[in-house]
Amino acid sequence: MTIEKKQSITQFGLTNLQEELDYLKSIKRKEVVGRIKASRCFGLIENSEYETAREDQAFVESRIFAIETIIRNAVIIDPPKHDSKVVQIGSTVTIQEIPDGELETYTIVGSAEANPFEGRISNDSPIAQKVLGKQVGEEVNVKIPSGNITIQIVSIT
Repeated sequence: MTIEKKQSITQFGLTNLQEELDYLKSIKRKEVVGRIKASRCFGLIENSEYETAREDQAFVESRIFAIETIIRNAVIIDPPKHDSKVVQIGSTVTIQEIPDGELETYTIVGSAEANPFEGRISNDSPIAQKVLGKQVGEEVNVKIPSGNITIQIVSIT
């Protein structure tokens, strides 16, 4: 028996996952099954359409399982108070690399909804681990793949 890890997630993130799950189950799964049925009429040997459809089916079923696991283990993160003076999960934090880096803004979320390209970083990421619990003006050293950097917290919302 495997003990499943609880997943910190915002209500927004949970809603997005529920919508994705509904789409996968009600639309995408049926679409893939239809492609499998249609490609079978060409035979199963050396049938690239059939193989591709089966791979897509495996991906869809795997994603459904993953989302259901996340939802089952979700712990909703309460949004931080607007007057919060410290960085916490759910906070949007603006940081700047010292001495003269560009401003970067991230929302700290659970790993299930992290997407750095959209400005959402996991609470397990190196940057989030260092800024959680810190206040505006504090500087922290962060070890990243390219080396160590020092960042300063510019704002918290």
